[in-house]
Amino acid sequence: MFQHINQNYTEVDFSIQDLRYGELINCIFNRCSFANGSLEEITSSNCRFMECDFRGTLLNGSIHKESAFENCNFSSANFFVSKFEDCKMMGSEFPNSNLDGISIIQGDWSYTNLRHARLARQDLRGVKFFEADLSGANLEKSDLRNSDLTMAILAKASLQGADVRGSIMEGVDFKTFNLTGMRMDKEQCVLVALSHGAKVV
Repeated sequence: MFQHINQNYTEVDFSIQDLRYGELINCIFNRCSFANGSLEEITSSNCRFMECDFRGTLLNGSIHKESAFENCNFSSANFFVSKFEDCKMMGSEFPNSNLDGISIIQGDWSYTNLRHARLARQDLRGVKFFEADLSGANLEKSDLRNSDLTMAILAKASLQGADVRGSIMEGVDFKTFNLTGMRMDKEQCVLVALSHGAKVV
């Protein structure tokens, strides 16, 4: 086990290092590569990762608190039973990632690419998904209450049994996905009617 505190790294290749069980505190990583690396059960706190490469990285069991992963590439990464608490993930991409068992507590996931992500039965209350691409995502029976889905793309997403009451859904195109079984509040029902051309008076 190792511990890095208050360190700054720019364009460093960590992909060949075994970083399992390590602890990162108040560190900054700029355009670093962790591709295909082993970060199982690593913990990060108040760290910032900018434009970093996490393609194929193993993040199983990792815990991240109040860290930022901005414009990072998590293609084919494994997040099995990982935890992100109050993290900022703006602009990051997750194509073909394994998100099974991930815990997302609050945080800002705006502008993320979560197309076809498997997030069924997840507790996503209060998470900010502003303009996130959730097209084709599996959100069945997920709890999205009080989240921010402003301008989010939900085309062909599965929301059967999902609870979106209290969520901000301005700018969502309700015509692009099936509403059957969704739990909605009155304000959202008005948005649905407006999106279908109704005149609400």
